[in-house]
Amino acid sequence: MARSQLSPHSGAAQASSVEAGEGRSAHAGPRVDHFRLENGMDVVVIPDHRAPVVTHMVWYRNGSADDPRGKSGIAHFLEHLMFKGTHAHKQGEFSHLVAELGGQENAFTSYDFTAYFQRVAREHLGTMMEFEADRMTGLNLTDEVVAPERDVVMEERRMRTEADPAAQLDEALNAALYTHHAYGVPIIGWGHEIETLDRQDALDYYRRFYTPENAILVVAGDVEAPEVEMLARQTYGKIPARGEAPLRRRPREPEPRAERIVKLADPKVEQPQFERIYLVPSAHTGEKGEAEALDILAHHLGGGQTSLLFRRLVLERKLAVSAGAYYYSDALDDSRFYVYALPAEGVSLEELERGVDEVLAELQRDGVSREDVERAATRLVADAVYAQDSQASLARWFGSALANGGTVQEVLGWSARIEAVAVEDVAKALKWLNKRRAVSGFLLKDQAAA
Repeated sequence: MARSQLSPHSGAAQASSVEAGEGRSAHAGPRVDHFRLENGMDVVVIPDHRAPVVTHMVWYRNGSADDPRGKSGIAHFLEHLMFKGTHAHKQGEFSHLVAELGGQENAFTSYDFTAYFQRVAREHLGTMMEFEADRMTGLNLTDEVVAPERDVVMEERRMRTEADPAAQLDEALNAALYTHHAYGVPIIGWGHEIETLDRQDALDYYRRFYTPENAILVVAGDVEAPEVEMLARQTYGKIPARGEAPLRRRPREPEPRAERIVKLADPKVEQPQFERIYLVPSAHTGEKGEAEALDILAHHLGGGQTSLLFRRLVLERKLAVSAGAYYYSDALDDSRFYVYALPAEGVSLEELERGVDEVLAELQRDGVSREDVERAATRLVADAVYAQDSQASLARWFGSALANGGTVQEVLGWSARIEAVAVEDVAKALKWLNKRRAVSGFLLKDQAAA
């Protein structure tokens, strides 16, 4: 279990220093400091003194699933516009400075959050905070800036989705799986709605979500909490609070009742594929331990070349050239469990689907052994330990968790919870792999068109 010791930090509303707990998983978590500025902004510090660099990230608790109805893509569009300059700094000045300092920067939008980050030498951390704090309040948008960037987003959609049959299938599968919830809308947005986005849409969204109460600062690297707190108070701490963080009101996806099938054929398809997505609980919507059991199940079923799907379909029956499964546990609302396979030469997708169903039936019939569960848990925990070599990975773990309503303690306790999963827990998780809860997708070569 994780242990937390609360201690006052000067000027912070609340602070805690948390380390990985005792026992087998004690090595799996770094030391982490977490406190909150007086304006409501959360701050997480992850000291890592192996190199004199820092990763500086600002997360906002909003993503594409928070886009207003009819305005899909606005969260992603605003991410683009955040690089267009402020009243204090002209367009490109921030990016040019990061490059001049030998650093890297980027941003990304997900269904549940948006994040901006820079990786620079430790002595430039304060400068990054100054620029990012200015960007939180001082964005300067004109129609001359907004209209061309909207065209850039439209071209991005054409290149990434409309020109890629696999991406088109994924988009259709999600839309079929989520008939009511916004996870069924692509993060980038629907093309016909992107075309209508304007300056006022961007400003309205910016003013609603880009506030200190809705933000999380994560700093990982060659720093300690007192230094980060001092810099954060000098920069982000000067931004006035605007009240309570915005509420995210999302409709719940109704309980699915019917299996759905989506087929897409295109002459550009080089490798046919079969994919199935099940609607399942996330770590935030499931019962205690349910997400961890689904993590174990996904790894045993399809996590690499020793997994059940790979052994049965690729190595033994020669039906596929690849097969696997994975699960997204950290969604804010009900999430997805994926099963996929790519057919071997001469194998139809219908035959491949039957093979997948036979493996799933075997799993339902025979269940998993204690050795299967322990092996999957060991591998998952080991992967988490290896990932700690990356500052960016550490920062993303904690940023995404807090953006989705989680806590530092929950992140640090993940390995212990994975190791606590029992055979009975995985057996219960199998109930979610029901075809009535799923959408099956077939990506086909369009022989007639070809």
